[in-house]
Amino acid sequence: MLSGKVALVTGASRGIGRQIALTLAGYGADVIVNYNGSREKAQEVVSEIERMGRKAAAVQCSVADYEACGKMIEDMLAAFGHIDILVNNAGITRDNLLARMSEEDFDAVIAANLKGTFNTIRHMYRPFLKQKAGRIINLSSVSGLQGNAGQVNYAASKAGVIGLTKSVAKELAARSITVNAVAPGFIDTDMTRAMSDAAREAVLAQVPLKRMGTPEDIAETVAFLASDKASYITGQVISVDGGL
Repeated sequence: MLSGKVALVTGASRGIGRQIALTLAGYGADVIVNYNGSREKAQEVVSEIERMGRKAAAVQCSVADYEACGKMIEDMLAAFGHIDILVNNAGITRDNLLARMSEEDFDAVIAANLKGTFNTIRHMYRPFLKQKAGRIINLSSVSGLQGNAGQVNYAASKAGVIGLTKSVAKELAARSITVNAVAPGFIDTDMTRAMSDAAREAVLAQVPLKRMGTPEDIAETVAFLASDKASYITGQVISVDGGL
């Protein structure tokens, strides 16, 4: 489905990003594994992809750093020859009620989640235009669609990603480049496993399917949007949230 394609996945050393990288490789793509913190975990993902017979590389870069994003993309274009799929998954949380939220925590989340998405797209803009082809998939969140108490910074950043997605989709559609967003709901990751049992049960009670989603649920949706099967879908937000 993705044979001959090269994908850049940000925040791909763990969690949902890791699964996206592995799923895209499973469908035949070579994968650039971006990470910010743990090189060891990123290299583990690279090794798994290489065992599938695909090419892979780990590259360290904080997506909040505009210049660093440019260097990463320049280096990876030189190494792989082209990038066909950009998945903006990297993100952070700094949860707190608004009354206790610091300016630093607000700015850090906006910088990583929203500006980070802008940074990578901005540096891939011309390469995609020259190719007259490309797939951009941005990770938003159910919080960006309906808000969430204690997450004003995160919800604002993810709502911003939706507006960015819809706007860039209109700019790039004439060159056959699609831009879509995936909005995960309550997904079984390290972050949600750290919640108390009571908090988990309270959220699950709101999910019509009465279960948490898996990273695979998100990754398969991303893979579909990255494929030719989704060539007439752009500017959309697909919620993967069990009906939440």
